[in-house]
Amino acid sequence: MASNFEIKVDRNSDVYVLQLEGDFDATSAYELIYAIKKLPAKACKISIHTNGLKNIYPFGIDVFHRFMHSLNGQSAKIVFTGHRVSQLSFG
Repeated sequence: MASNFEIKVDRNSDVYVLQLEGDFDATSAYELIYAIKKLPAKACKISIHTNGLKNIYPFGIDVFHRFMHSLNGQSAKIVFTGHRVSQLSFG
């Protein structure tokens, strides 16, 4: 994982907010995937906030997008917010 990457998880009702900070590389992508998988299946919405990201590396994006493909329609409950949305969001 990028030495400065961090995920902060907050919960507001049925919405889980994951705030990403630091550099996003392939190992950071796996860390984010693990954080998403740890959330309860009953979570109605997962909001991934990207303002804290500094450098986003192409292989990290590729790893994360492959995971999103594997969700078989469950990706609809994942919403990206922040200034770096266009670089990280899927689709």
